[in-house]
Amino acid sequence: MSRVRIVGGEWKRRFVSFHDAPGLRPTPDAVRETLFNWLGQDLTGLACLDLFAGSGVLGFEAASRGAAHVTLVERDPRTFATLQDNAAAFGTNRLELIRADALKFLPRASRRYDLLFLDPPYHQGWIERVEPRLPGVLAPDARIYAEAEHPVERIGAWETARSGRSGQVYYHLLEAITA
Repeated sequence: MSRVRIVGGEWKRRFVSFHDAPGLRPTPDAVRETLFNWLGQDLTGLACLDLFAGSGVLGFEAASRGAAHVTLVERDPRTFATLQDNAAAFGTNRLELIRADALKFLPRASRRYDLLFLDPPYHQGWIERVEPRLPGVLAPDARIYAEAEHPVERIGAWETARSGRSGQVYYHLLEAITA
């Protein structure tokens, strides 16, 4: 079992455990620090969706920084069980864990989200497959954080406002395109 630490908020310095699995790459500390500098440290009141949760560190980090609600979606049974253990250790009712395929979850989503964490497995075309399903799930002014194996300029009605690179990972903050 491996661990990654939460870098800010009420759970700062606490650890999230995860097991090694193909394609599971928790967002590094330095990249998360950059992301939450872009977003602002306080996410109070936001509804967040961690669509390909994996370790869940992005969702747990958002909850640590005050998000009102965080939905973590993961389809792998073993990874999901570890997410459940981590969520129980934090003891909050602001986390909702759903074991499902991302494409099947999106049409069933029961709320609109203000912030989407989109860090799918690489080289499988997930961003392109998820893109047409996002308008019904995201609030009009929602932001998207996306990690990919290549630069991302746009996802549907959202365009990249900020971006960076860490090793082989390209990371992006996308904002709604305004008329």
